[in-house]
Amino acid sequence: MTAVSAERDSARQEIPDQLRGDVRLLGGMLGTVLAESGGADLLDDVERLRRAVIGARDGSVDGAEITELVASWPLERAKQVARAFTVYFHLANLAEEHQRIRALRERDDADNPPRESLAAAVRAIRADAGEDALREMVAAMEFHPVLTAHPTEARRRAVSTSILRISGQLEKLHAAHPGSTAEAETRRRLLEEIDLLWRTSQLRYTKLDPLDEVRTALAAFDETIFQVVPQIYRSLDAALDPEGTGREPARAPAFVRYGSWIGGDRDGNPFVTHDITREAIAIQSEHVLRALENACGRIARTLTAYGNLTPASPDLRDHLAAAEAGYPRIMAEIAKRSPNEPHRQALLFATERLRATRERNADLAYPNPEAFLADLRTVQDSLARAGAVRQANGELQHLVWQAETFGFHLAELEVRQHSAVHAQALAELRAGEEPSERTREVLATLRVIAWIQERFGVDACRRYIVSFTRSAEDVAAVYELADRAMPGGRAPVLDVIPLFETGADLEASPRVLDGMLELPEMARRLEQTGRRMEVMLGYSDSAKDVGPVSATLRLYDAQAQLADWAERNDVRLTLFHGRGGSLGRGGGPASRALLAQAPGSVAGRFKVTEQGEVIFARYGQRAIAHRHIEQVGHAILMAGTEQVQERARAASAKHRGLADRIAEAAHRAYRELIDTEGFAEWFSRVSPLEELGELRLGSRPSRRGAARGLEDLRAIPWVFAWTQTRVNLPGWYGLGTGLAAVEDVEALHTAYTEWPLFSSLLDNAEMSLAKTDRAIAERYLALGGRPELTELVLAEYDRTRDLVLKVTGHKRLLENRRVLSRAVDLRNPYVDALSHLQLRALEALRGDEARDLSEEDQRHLERLLLLTVNGVAAGLQNTG
Repeated sequence: MTAVSAERDSARQEIPDQLRGDVRLLGGMLGTVLAESGGADLLDDVERLRRAVIGARDGSVDGAEITELVASWPLERAKQVARAFTVYFHLANLAEEHQRIRALRERDDADNPPRESLAAAVRAIRADAGEDALREMVAAMEFHPVLTAHPTEARRRAVSTSILRISGQLEKLHAAHPGSTAEAETRRRLLEEIDLLWRTSQLRYTKLDPLDEVRTALAAFDETIFQVVPQIYRSLDAALDPEGTGREPARAPAFVRYGSWIGGDRDGNPFVTHDITREAIAIQSEHVLRALENACGRIARTLTAYGNLTPASPDLRDHLAAAEAGYPRIMAEIAKRSPNEPHRQALLFATERLRATRERNADLAYPNPEAFLADLRTVQDSLARAGAVRQANGELQHLVWQAETFGFHLAELEVRQHSAVHAQALAELRAGEEPSERTREVLATLRVIAWIQERFGVDACRRYIVSFTRSAEDVAAVYELADRAMPGGRAPVLDVIPLFETGADLEASPRVLDGMLELPEMARRLEQTGRRMEVMLGYSDSAKDVGPVSATLRLYDAQAQLADWAERNDVRLTLFHGRGGSLGRGGGPASRALLAQAPGSVAGRFKVTEQGEVIFARYGQRAIAHRHIEQVGHAILMAGTEQVQERARAASAKHRGLADRIAEAAHRAYRELIDTEGFAEWFSRVSPLEELGELRLGSRPSRRGAARGLEDLRAIPWVFAWTQTRVNLPGWYGLGTGLAAVEDVEALHTAYTEWPLFSSLLDNAEMSLAKTDRAIAERYLALGGRPELTELVLAEYDRTRDLVLKVTGHKRLLENRRVLSRAVDLRNPYVDALSHLQLRALEALRGDEARDLSEEDQRHLERLLLLTVNGVAAGLQNTG
């Protein structure tokens, strides 16, 4: 038995029985669907390929045999097989999701809180620092996830909703009594839904527009986020005051604030216009007002406290009297439905006002969410005074938390634009030229921001991010444009946020901030906000620019320098982390990344982008969303403790010289590769890069301009294409050369065990390496006809894999992460099947005979290629 097959057998033995049962059940039902739909021959072909790729992993089948098998099928059959494996991955992902939920429920113990939970953080800080320090840290904590439309969700919305329906049936099946009629009916429905998933096209036929992206992301709000957020606060409140939660006024603050770039991010996306921005905030408002209305109405209908037993306070009586005087018909109807139930009447009236706000009935509508919150607190106070403390601090408090978190706009809409666009617009306006269409759009966008603030409040849209900020003048340009768009002191309130993306920009960031302090507009905003400022750090472009190792250290240095700058200038700085979902774009577990940040750079505040497939991976299921936010909340609190900061400070001082040697050698190796003449063309040939645009993942083009070089290529397709080739190069390239430059493995191992930043860097690289397949990658790389580049990449892979294992002390990749290792080991052979099918298409499309292909064969091959791209993304659970 080979080492690989031994690892696979070990992984298979570790599968929990329930997970194994779910995978077997769903896989068996898919087999039934394949046989019914395509005949026994289709199922046989799928099984032949499945057995072959598993055999290739243990050495009993030669890769050439698989190539021959795949080539023997007509293109139509090859597409069917690709779709079968893709659907299998959707079902396997679902089974694993349910297993995660089961595991979370099993670990839920109030007396022994799970690690990385809010309760665990509260317990640790209370024991180490005391109650006063805990109270201060909790009061200051902020988590600000920002949903973005970056095109990394490969699944169609129809596919996602189909998977959700299958998930619901699987949940019912788990709850059904074995052998019951209910179980038999649920199995029938489950098979029906899997049949429909098989018959649903995996590929989009039309390109998404920005408003499609808004509605897609808001599905996560409707299904999950709105309900989970108050549960998170309740968890924190229970940890802070186990005896008093639900009886005493809440101690947990509403520390989560959502933001959104969807419909606001126009950097390189000509389809996001001022009209789109206006419509995006209107859609968001519709969703949140409907959710608040439903929640308020539900609580009102259940709050049947009798007035004689629970009398209204004077303030509540005055509130109801004023409502009756202003709206006698509405209040008469409410009183008729709820006689002598004053608290219920007040909430029913609030529900009517929320409906009027949603329907834009100005006479009855709330002017702002603060007015709604004032009404809720009046009811709370009255209940508490009457002794109904559980009613005051129970479900009603959840509604208060929801209103505090989401307001009437759901998520703050942030606008982003490239600094060069502003520079061109100002040049035209200063010269007195007729504004170009793009300049008119810039001015119209600023006017829409002013309209949003007037309609929904300043907090609905005040942040304006400037991509590729190089100087304070890039920030000043936005303020000047706002004054030109809305002269006479009518300009919107703006917090202009510099975005530093390249290695050079990160190094120059403190100098840029010095210049920003001299801007009168910035000085005014600092005075208004209590000297709060925000800076965004771009992970994706910095990693593409200098490689993963150098980018990690430069980002760490930038955070340390910015934290020092903020302390010197008495600024409350929030760092906005532009992290992608994939490891090559700063991805990985957010909680672990937080604890690896430079000391002082978190300061109780964490703002981060949530992109593409990450939104649904983290917020698709309530239990998983709850766990994600809990882990981030835990990390925010723990990152502010002296113990964590001192450990990071000491480790950085001790190991920084070693890290610099690694980074210098790694950067040199990375640039040697990508600066090779003809590298961009080679990359396009060895990967499905040029075809990715046909997947119609999002509204944004894959390149910033018309040029075809690497510089203008966005980070998402850069990472996505490397993932498809099974190389995963952006997650590890250069690290092996960097580690080799140190030579002292013992010193490297000590740094790995002592410095969270270094351990995070190696652990993330290890995850990327585990999802790399050398043999299949070699076939992709050979398509470029540049054997010297193939040799360079594979040699660096071998070097990196070998040294990462030596430094970590692991005998195999992911040895210390058993759940993830199990998932990767079991998935890889099935991903191999899709890679072999993709290689068939790529070799035909890239080969010398490509010009002789018929139009029909060309179309079938491109379709096969896109189907496999979709399937590999599902199998690896990564795109860009």
